[in-house]
Amino acid sequence: MQGWWREIAGLVLPGSCGGCGSPRTALCPSCEAELTGGAVRRVRPTPEPVGLPVVYAAAVYEGVTRAMLLEHKERGALPLAGPLGVALAGAVAAAAGACGGSGGGSLLLVPVPSSRRSVRARGHDPTRRIALAAAGRLRRTGRAARVLPVLRQRREVADQAGLGARGRRANLAGALEVAASGRRPLAEAVRAGARVVLVDDLMTTGASLAEAARALRSIHRPFMFTGLTDSPKGGAGEGQFEQPVGAVVASSPSSFEINRNSRGSCIVAGGER
Repeated sequence: MQGWWREIAGLVLPGSCGGCGSPRTALCPSCEAELTGGAVRRVRPTPEPVGLPVVYAAAVYEGVTRAMLLEHKERGALPLAGPLGVALAGAVAAAAGACGGSGGGSLLLVPVPSSRRSVRARGHDPTRRIALAAAGRLRRTGRAARVLPVLRQRREVADQAGLGARGRRANLAGALEVAASGRRPLAEAVRAGARVVLVDDLMTTGASLAEAARALRSIHRPFMFTGLTDSPKGGAGEGQFEQPVGAVVASSPSSFEINRNSRGSCIVAGGER
């Protein structure tokens, strides 16, 4: 009921800009330009967690972008999912072409899941909502894309707020899994040559995306090696999938700074979180 009421209220009640607070608009042109007008870049936190995929972000998590993400996630400003999805779509497209990828073909957006407790408290799943908006944007630009929410939490985790990188790693270790009902459609999509892109609204330490990538790699060898072990040599899907990649709306400022001189690198470094 809470999510339904927010949907209706967002459509019929006058609002204010989710970035700067200007009245009678969900997002003013200036804030929209700040969210979507920057260069999409690869981001790498430091220390970089083991198993973190190559990740691209559309914006720095500060100022207007930070305000919009918080308004959408914590205060139910649901109309912001549209412009946030536009930003995420740009990051998805960049990630899909990373590390030798063709940049073409269909895209499979796999959201990092929120806990059931958080979804109930907020009345919506912000990452999934933004992912759906991003997939719609990609389709309107001629790119086949869909959302496949196959990841789920296998156990309860503590609130990440206030935890450092090491604490977040411990908190999330082994916490995610691919739902049994999602394994078949995921495998079929990979066989058909889809590029799997893990998506989230925000990356800080990289803990969530690293754990999501681990969960994908744990179920099927294609997520660990190029090619499909259960496909005949040279058959459909052979060599179509390299590694899962990641895309986020925003990332912490420091994760951009260390990439200023190495934006084209595709080496995924391990290390202690």
